[in-house]
Amino acid sequence: MAEYYSLQQSLLICTLAFTGIAFFSVWAAYSLHIALNYFIGACTGVVYLRMLTRNVAQLGRERSRLGSSRLAIFIGLIVVATQLHQLEVLPIFLGFLTYKFALIGYTLWTSIPKS
Repeated sequence: MAEYYSLQQSLLICTLAFTGIAFFSVWAAYSLHIALNYFIGACTGVVYLRMLTRNVAQLGRERSRLGSSRLAIFIGLIVVATQLHQLEVLPIFLGFLTYKFALIGYTLWTSIPKS
């Protein structure tokens, strides 16, 4: 389990690094308003990732399968974003997907043989 916890921490750090880089890039390219919307989505993605890693850690010991209650956070966020005129749906959605980009980046980074 120590190796899994190390992987969890590495993925979280990678996701936070991607979030920071993307936040400042969006701020520079568009506006602070759009960047903050992106950041809201990215924070929700980090919470989703944390919940996912906890559920995976419990798999086999306490649970026999993964639940889908984590999606309620994402669905709630999108519903709120569509109802409030101050929030933009697309930056929030792309911010949420940041954790997936971080997973892909981490996978590619660790699959490159180090010589």
